[in-house]
Amino acid sequence: MNGRRLRHLWLEIGVTAGLLTAAWLYLAGDRGYAWTSVPTMLGAFRDAWLFDKFGEHVVPSLVRLGLGFTLAVAAGVALGVLVGSSRTIRLLSQPIISFLRSLPAVSLLPLSLVLFGIGTAQKVFIIAFVCCWPIVLNVADGIAELDATMLASARSYRVRGLDRLRWVLIPAIMPRIFAGMRISLSMAVLLLVTSEMVASANGIGFFVWQSQLTFSIPDMWAGIILLGLLGYGLNLGLQVVERRVCRWHTHLTGRDE
Repeated sequence: MNGRRLRHLWLEIGVTAGLLTAAWLYLAGDRGYAWTSVPTMLGAFRDAWLFDKFGEHVVPSLVRLGLGFTLAVAAGVALGVLVGSSRTIRLLSQPIISFLRSLPAVSLLPLSLVLFGIGTAQKVFIIAFVCCWPIVLNVADGIAELDATMLASARSYRVRGLDRLRWVLIPAIMPRIFAGMRISLSMAVLLLVTSEMVASANGIGFFVWQSQLTFSIPDMWAGIILLGLLGYGLNLGLQVVERRVCRWHTHLTGRDE
């Protein structure tokens, strides 16, 4: 770990510690029924997630998030390569893609409930459908902007079909794929929580919503804290994977410094 990254790490730790200290002091007094002290929040977090309700709520949420995000990535890459590889297809599909990606995610919840009920399939559908479009657009732009010399070299060496896709196109657009995945991952967590609050019998979103309805404020905050940690952890994990997979790109752009 070089000096610059180490300084950034210490800065993150310092800012986080400062914010936690400020929250601890601010919430120590009486701030109304919607707020509770930090020790009470942490106690509720420990009681709920270590590990009383982990299997009941956290595991189903992680399964839904994983399935939906995986489908979004697979569909987004496939559709993006198709759209980006042909100018004709790009022009014909642009109005349709613009319309579908502009649909508010919340407006799709009634449709998904009619089609799939309140089970896992409904959450997976919402996450996959909404989260695939940032990946589609990034991949399509990446394909369209590929270096002409590289493509000509591939043709001269008779690299065609699946070999061209596997050894030329996908590695070249991998930074674009991860750019779309970073956007989609944040959206996936938001959609997971929203769908579980609207129609579900378990999950972290369901737990937070039910805690609010029953005025179990410490449990509500425990769920909110877990969601924040989940989003932060997933984003950090994706950054680690991107840094390893796209090491050539991070060296080229200086992002590894």
